[in-house]
Amino acid sequence: MKDDYSGAHLLIAFLAGAAAGAAVALLSSPKTGSENRDSIAGWAKGAQGKAGKVPGAIRNASRDAAKAATEAFTKTLKDETAQAPSEEEVEVG
Repeated sequence: MKDDYSGAHLLIAFLAGAAAGAAVALLSSPKTGSENRDSIAGWAKGAQGKAGKVPGAIRNASRDAAKAATEAFTKTLKDETAQAPSEEEVEVG
């Protein structure tokens, strides 16, 4: 039987496992509830700051990838054009 699991399924399973592990860690933590809440708030603020940088990073990466793809295509096209036989070399017949 063929596996019908994709990368998305694996990612969801990983995130669910991480969330379950985090919940167990918080429930069995020796810290008080207010200390745990403060820790979570600090983590959330750090994550929020990092998440704010994601759109710009994606924009820069996609721009760089598009530029690299254009350059590679242009180089390949020039190489293929240089290797193509001229009209005199092509036999018509």
